[in-house]
Amino acid sequence: MAIYHKVLVANRGAVAARVLRALNTLGIPSVAVYSDADRDAPYLALATETAHIGGAPSRESYLNQQRLLDVARDAHVDGIHPGYGFLSENAAFAARVEADGIRFIGPSPRWIDAMGHKTRARQMAREHGLPVGRGSGVLPADRDVILRAAEQIGYPVLVKPAAGGGGIGMLPAHTPDELMVAVERAASMAERGFANREVYLESLVERPRHVEIQVLGDRSGAVTHLFERDCSVQRRHQKIIEEAPGPALSRAVIHPLLDQVAATLGRMGYDNIGTVEMLMGQDGDFRFLEMNTRLQVEHGVTEEVTGVDLVAAQLRSAAGASLGDVVPAAPTLSGHAMQARVYAEDPKRFYPSPGRLTAFAPPHAPGIRVETGYASGRDVTPHYDPLLAKVISHAPTRAEAIDRLIDALRAFDIAGVKHNIPALVAILNSDEFRAGDVHTGLATEVVARMH
Repeated sequence: MAIYHKVLVANRGAVAARVLRALNTLGIPSVAVYSDADRDAPYLALATETAHIGGAPSRESYLNQQRLLDVARDAHVDGIHPGYGFLSENAAFAARVEADGIRFIGPSPRWIDAMGHKTRARQMAREHGLPVGRGSGVLPADRDVILRAAEQIGYPVLVKPAAGGGGIGMLPAHTPDELMVAVERAASMAERGFANREVYLESLVERPRHVEIQVLGDRSGAVTHLFERDCSVQRRHQKIIEEAPGPALSRAVIHPLLDQVAATLGRMGYDNIGTVEMLMGQDGDFRFLEMNTRLQVEHGVTEEVTGVDLVAAQLRSAAGASLGDVVPAAPTLSGHAMQARVYAEDPKRFYPSPGRLTAFAPPHAPGIRVETGYASGRDVTPHYDPLLAKVISHAPTRAEAIDRLIDALRAFDIAGVKHNIPALVAILNSDEFRAGDVHTGLATEVVARMH
C-alpha cells in the first residue's frame, strides 16, 4: 500500500528528478511542476502528471507559494516534497501546506523556523551542550555596540546574515574599519537575498574544515546519524566537492561527536531529515555553524557509503513511519564516496556562463553516479543556479574514489557553455587534496595556480 496518494515535487532540475525517481520506486504517483523555462525539461518525463506554474523568474514560479498550493489542491495531493533550495526551508510555506491538510515532506514548520535564524540556532545549540564558537547576537544599528561585540569576540571576525545561507553575504573583517564596511555590505546583501537585513558576528576560523553530520528523525522524536561528510572544498563559501567519510579524521574523535549530535537532537524532538554543519579549526576543535532542515545537495555521497536511500527514508518518516522501519538500527560505512558539482561557469573566476548546451553527454562507468536535470540542446538560463550535474564516485578506498571521479569528469562531454571541470580536476589532483589536507581556502589556492 502506498504511503501517499500523490506527491507534488515543488522544485526543478536534478533534485526534482531525484525525488521523482524515489517516488516511482515506492509506487507513489507524482506531480512535477515547471516554469516557462522548463517546459521541455527531462525531469518532467519521470512524473505521473505535470503542471505549469508561471514565468521563468523564480518569484513567478518556484517561489510562488499560492500557485504551488493551488496546483496541489487541484491535483488532490497529500504530500509536497520541496527538494532543496527555493521553499525547502521556508517555515511559512511549510505551515501553509500543513494547514491545507497536506504533509510537508521535511521537518515540522517549528523546526524550520527555529533553525532558520542563525543566531537563535546557535543559542539553541549552546543551550543543549553542542560546541559553539564565539559570536554575537543580531547587531543593532549602533557603531559602538558593533565594535564592542567584535572586540569581545576578537579579530578577525566574519559578518553573516542571520536569516541566510548558501554563503550569501558572508564577509570577513580584520579591523574596525573593515568591520563597519562589511556590516553595511552584508546587511544590504542579506536584504536583497533574504528580505531580512539582520546580521551577526562569528569568530573567523582561518583555513577551517567544513564537516557536516547527516541526521534523520521520526515523528516520535527518535533521531539517528548517518555519519559525516567533508564539504571543505568551496568557492565563494559554496561547496563544490564533498566526500564521505571525512578524510584524515580520527574515528575515535568523530564518533563521539556524531553520537552527541544525534542524542541532542533526539532530546529536542527533531522529526525528519537534517544536517548539522560544523567548522573544524586547525586546533582540531569542532564548532557548531548552523543546521539545514532539508535534503542536502550532497546527500548522494552518504547514500553511497551507507546504502540508505535518504529521499525514500525522508518520505517514509514524514508519513509517520518509525525510525527503526526506515533505516538500519546500526548503519555502517562501506568504502568512500565523493561528489563534484559541475557548474556552467568560468573555471578560473567562477562567473556563471549561461547559454545553450550544444553537447551534454554525462559519463557512464562502474562506481559512477550522475544526477542532472539537463540534456543536449537545453538552455542554461540566468534565472536559476547554474549547477549542471553532480558526479559521484564510490570505491573501496579514497584514492580509488578520487581516480574514478577524475576519469569520469574528463569523460564528461559538455559544449556550448564554459564549465568548471578543469578546476575540479586540478583540485582533485592536487597533492593537498590527495593527502586529505582540505580546508575552505583550498579551491582558491589551487585555481590560482592554474593561471
